[in-house]
Amino acid sequence: MRILMIVTSHDKMGDTGHKTGIWLEEFAAPYYRFLDAGADVTLASPKGGKPPLDPNSEVPDALTDATKRFENDPDAQAAFANTVTLDGLKADDFDALFYPGGHGPLWDLANDAKSIALIEAFAAQDKPVAAVCHGPAALVGAKGTDGKPLVSGKKVTSFTNDEEKAVGLETVVPISIEDEFKKHGATFERGENWASYAVVDGKLVTGQNPASSEETADAVLKLLSA
Repeated sequence: MRILMIVTSHDKMGDTGHKTGIWLEEFAAPYYRFLDAGADVTLASPKGGKPPLDPNSEVPDALTDATKRFENDPDAQAAFANTVTLDGLKADDFDALFYPGGHGPLWDLANDAKSIALIEAFAAQDKPVAAVCHGPAALVGAKGTDGKPLVSGKKVTSFTNDEEKAVGLETVVPISIEDEFKKHGATFERGENWASYAVVDGKLVTGQNPASSEETADAVLKLLSA
């Protein structure tokens, strides 16, 4: 079982002067779910090397068992510090694709041609494509084999407009994933703010927020074991 996790390389929250990047829980929880299930996990990012972590995801209130495990895991730290670039990656070599969130993907993965091509290749091969929180920004530009948006006619979720307003960033972010999905003909579903909620439609798996990261990863493992 080979899983490709693609993370953001973007570290600036618009022109606010604040840092962003990956939300640690959304990386750590799926990473360990996959490893503990026996998966071989490859970590990649647009720029390669060590990707940025959102500093707000490392404050005490944001820490979980998975993030604490990561902080004390030299092997995971080494893998994280040495992500490969997207060059040369092929859907043929993996069984599933997963995008953690953090606000970074709104700026880079939403428009990254290599990432979009990989998503389209995984979807064309009917392999699971999953993303959590702001990770689904990576899906916005992808198309299905029919030439329509990948999410057209599909049930999906992501970090919601309400949650974005709750954190005061609705005027900072370059796109609203919820709005983009609706514009592309998707059925947008959601749970309560900050509660775990994941949606599975065929081989497409999306999670709403940081609390949804384990549920989203587990849905991928269930698809792979079917």
